[in-house]
Amino acid sequence: MSQTVDRALSILPLLAQGPADLGQVADRLGVHKSTALRLLRTLHEHGLVYRQQDQRYRLGARLFALAQEAVENLDVREIAHPHLVHLNEQCGHTVHLAVYEESEVLYIDKVESRYPVRMYSRIGKPVAITVAAVAKLLLADLPEAERRVLAEKLDYPMYTSRSIPNGAAFLKELAVVREQGWATDLGGHEESINCIGAPIRGADGRVVAAMSVSAPNVVVTAEELLTLLPLLRRTADAISREYSGAVPDSQAVPPKEAP
Repeated sequence: MSQTVDRALSILPLLAQGPADLGQVADRLGVHKSTALRLLRTLHEHGLVYRQQDQRYRLGARLFALAQEAVENLDVREIAHPHLVHLNEQCGHTVHLAVYEESEVLYIDKVESRYPVRMYSRIGKPVAITVAAVAKLLLADLPEAERRVLAEKLDYPMYTSRSIPNGAAFLKELAVVREQGWATDLGGHEESINCIGAPIRGADGRVVAAMSVSAPNVVVTAEELLTLLPLLRRTADAISREYSGAVPDSQAVPPKEAP
């Protein structure tokens, strides 16, 4: 039974690449056409597969409805929190999770540093949008036209001498962040606080949230904090995989039947 379910589910990623006929499905699964037909009929009965007039099969509308319901019910904070805690246990520094909502970047989770020196950030509080690493990651993912409109509307307070001074510099920074896939705030908001950030992506590759590790320079230097970037990015990637429901490619198609 488990093999039958596995084969039936393996048809879905095949049809996600485009419509396929019975022979193509059977060949891809390594089964006889009669077996493939039974699987396709069952999926069709549940609305997950649709048979076209040209006798080829494509993904059914019910599958898209289920996917939309799943996305709407996903809670990135709930999924990310155990990972944030584990990262905090590994490095000891403050870990944040943030999202972009209604032209603001908001912290939605925070795990405090193990050190006596604490940050004043709070869950639900907007971040300094022109300098924060999480903000740069979230805004860098916006379409270019939206980035330009936003950059023109923002104010650019000079929190420190390292703050981004204007829209042109901000757009340049977002372009760098978009290209490299991570961001920093090295004394841009507070002279004594450094921060590195990484994006969390959904199944479509878009950034749905951003996470960061922050620490005062009396605890670690900016250079020392940057050595944690690989660990931070691995954590963000793990959250992204869990959030998007990604599975290894090796699980996509079961082994062929013996002749």
